[in-house]
Amino acid sequence: MAFNFILMLTENDLTIPDASARLEDALEAGARHIGFKDVGLPFEDLHGLAKSIRNAGGRSYLEVVSLDKESEIASARAAVDLDVDCLLGGTRAAEVTEITRDHPLRYFPFPGQITGHPSVLEGSVDDIVASARRLADLEYVHGLDLLAYRFSGDVPTLMRQVAQAVTKPIVVAGSIDSEDRIRTVAESGAQAFTVGTAAFSGAFKSGASFIDQIRSLLAITADAQALSSAPRRLALVAHNDRKSHLRAWVLRHRKALAGHSLICTGGTGALVKDTCPELNVRRLQRGSKGGDQQLGALVATGELDAVIFLADPTAPHGSDVDLQALTRLAIMHDIPMALSGSAADLIVAAFLPPD
Repeated sequence: MAFNFILMLTENDLTIPDASARLEDALEAGARHIGFKDVGLPFEDLHGLAKSIRNAGGRSYLEVVSLDKESEIASARAAVDLDVDCLLGGTRAAEVTEITRDHPLRYFPFPGQITGHPSVLEGSVDDIVASARRLADLEYVHGLDLLAYRFSGDVPTLMRQVAQAVTKPIVVAGSIDSEDRIRTVAESGAQAFTVGTAAFSGAFKSGASFIDQIRSLLAITADAQALSSAPRRLALVAHNDRKSHLRAWVLRHRKALAGHSLICTGGTGALVKDTCPELNVRRLQRGSKGGDQQLGALVATGELDAVIFLADPTAPHGSDVDLQALTRLAIMHDIPMALSGSAADLIVAAFLPPD
């Protein structure tokens, strides 16, 4: 995720009764990251929501707000049965990961001490940061769901320190009801935020319809993208006859690429590292040995923000198969993909904020 807005079909930590109708409006407005809580509607209705989001090409989220162990475990099982893409929340990561570890969903538990309903985040900044580190160290935890604006202390400091303490993505949830708060979340280094109640109460565009509220939120998110300090995860690949093009492109953008994670197939990774040793390069297998398929797996699990593949249009058809498969996955999972230098420039302009 780069910097994403996740619409929650919820009010006051409950899934709304007319969630199905609101989902249709949200999709019409352009929302693609959409979630709901584990409480408020029967399981059958939640199953219908998850299926509709998936069929529309969106990414689905279930957030756990149940505080007792039995309910939280039941919610984790429900997330698996609903086949959602991401499970947000909960406080019992060790028990939940025993259920989710063999399922492709991504799990983002709450750091810190959570009490009450609607949920409140308690503890000191240091305690919450320590909790975040412990959770992020768990193998089957893929990120954190931080209730930053349910915290009574210094919220910007909390978000910034948690983001600096862990390398896994952070979703900021709860009580985000203004453009200023969205901008602050972006500046903190978080990768996404949720909005539920505020979208239904008209907090972002007074007197506007729900569809216009969502469009306003998407516009605010796009503007906040330029403020985001979260490291981006970019795949870099080039066919052999385009490696010189990629080298020139990397040299032009080396300043913008600094501090971000570049995931490359083997030969491309060696080229990038030799060209700009200061860049953060992770090398996968060479393309001929499965590197493109490894990138496809990262696309499928939401671990890439964009793919830059400088392709040779005159290459033999044997090279087309891997590129077609990777392109199909990028389309399916709504990941931007550039196949030429000019298109790659647009990704830099959109995702890598200027100094």
